[in-house]
Amino acid sequence: MLKVKNLTTGYDKVNVLHDVSINIEPGKISCILGSNGAGKSTLIRSILGLTPVRQGEVWWNGKNLAGEKPHNIIASGIACIPEGCKVFPRMTVAENLSLGAFLESNRSEIKKRLADVYAIFPRLQERQSQLAGTMSGGVQAMVSIGRGLMAKPQLLLIDEPSLGLSPLYVKENFKVIQQINALGTTVLLVEQNARQTLAIADYGYVLPQGRVVAEGRAKALTENDAVRSAYFG
Repeated sequence: MLKVKNLTTGYDKVNVLHDVSINIEPGKISCILGSNGAGKSTLIRSILGLTPVRQGEVWWNGKNLAGEKPHNIIASGIACIPEGCKVFPRMTVAENLSLGAFLESNRSEIKKRLADVYAIFPRLQERQSQLAGTMSGGVQAMVSIGRGLMAKPQLLLIDEPSLGLSPLYVKENFKVIQQINALGTTVLLVEQNARQTLAIADYGYVLPQGRVVAEGRAKALTENDAVRSAYFG
């Protein structure tokens, strides 16, 4: 579905990613593990066309995305939940969610997608008229994820869903990610929280300093001595 081959890129004269290759299989939850500054967000930006590829290739459903505009990449079936649970604070929950379906003109389809999001997040339906900026970080995270789902993507990129959230909301978000995947959406999860991430992922890549140093099935990575030492203590 998504294949990144020997990707090198960065900002100004500094490369952040070095010869990175990953392969995302349809119907699975794949993950990228790494600490702050490891290049995880740069990888997402490269997939979305926001950071130009210097060397290597990004293939999506058999098409090379090199030079493709970000809005065309989004329209092709990729959606992103950005780091930090970003919402439009002065817009209501319903208005935030509707923005996720900006490429869809059929009102019946938008209404159906909204109902699907509310089925996953009943709390959002209860608060659909509330301004998103007045909500807790945990509920804002639900709005952010729901807005991404409104695009009805084939692939959902989720950047640091545990960032700044209480343990309770982190646990709830990871359950939701599993539910989204079970409903048919392929997920690429970018995270520092290795324990929670590997517990729900099918396959993972370890990206400590802009290079893939380990990859494999989630269970194998959990049992890898180097990964255990770096992430589990």
